[in-house]
Amino acid sequence: MNMTPAETKKFITELAPMVKGLDGCDVVLCVPAIDIPAAVEAAKGTNIKIGAENVHFKESGAYTGELSAKMLVEAGVEYVVIGHSERRQYFAETDKTVNLRTIAAVNAGLKAIVCVGETLEERELGYTETLLKFQTKMALTNISKEQLENIIVAYEPVWAIGTGVTATADQADEGNGFVRAAIAEVYGAEAAEEVTVQYGGSMNDGNAAELLSKVNVDGGLIGGASLKTDKFTAIVKAAN
Repeated sequence: MNMTPAETKKFITELAPMVKGLDGCDVVLCVPAIDIPAAVEAAKGTNIKIGAENVHFKESGAYTGELSAKMLVEAGVEYVVIGHSERRQYFAETDKTVNLRTIAAVNAGLKAIVCVGETLEERELGYTETLLKFQTKMALTNISKEQLENIIVAYEPVWAIGTGVTATADQADEGNGFVRAAIAEVYGAEAAEEVTVQYGGSMNDGNAAELLSKVNVDGGLIGGASLKTDKFTAIVKAAN
C-alpha cells in the first residue's frame, strides 16, 4: 500500500530510462488498484509491465471492494500477485482461495505470481519442505500443463518479509528447489524447469546478485527495495 497515482506516475517516469535496454529479464511493477490506470499510461512504450496486487475468483457479484480478472485485463494489467503472505496473514487468504484466484487469473489471460512460504515456527519445526510442496500443489490444482507458462511461483519465507532478515542464498535456493520439485512431481521435470521460481523476502540491491546466482532462483519478488528507483534498478541489472 504505497504511492498515490501521481507518485506512481513520477516513479515510472524516473525508472523507465534507468531500466531501458535491460531486456534479459522481465520488469514488472505490481501496484495498488487505484494506481493501475496511471501506471499503465506511464509505462506505455517502455519495457515495464504492470501488475495488480490481488484479484477475486468470481467474474462479478456481491463482493464489495474486490476486482475481477476481467476488470484488471481491461485496465491494461498483465500480471497479478496472488496469496502474498500479508494477504494470508491480514485478510484470511487460504490455500483454497489462492487456488481459485490463480485459476481465475490464468483463465482471463493474466500471468499469476503465486506466493508460498513458511513461518519461522514452521521452519524451526522442520516443516519447510512439506509446507512449500503442499502450498505449491494446492495453488496449482486444476491448472493444466499448458497453463504453467502463465504461472510464476514466488517463495517468500514469512519470517523474511519486511523484517530485514533475508534467507541466505543457500536457504533461498533450497526453498525454491522445493517449489520446483513439487511442480516436477505433478507436471514432470521438464515442465518444472520452464516455470519461473522467484525469491521474495528482503531481496535488495546489496544481496540480489548473490541470490540470483543460485540455480533455482530465477528472479525476485521485491518489496521495500522496489520503492527506490536506484535500488530497484540495481536489482534489475543483477537479474539482467
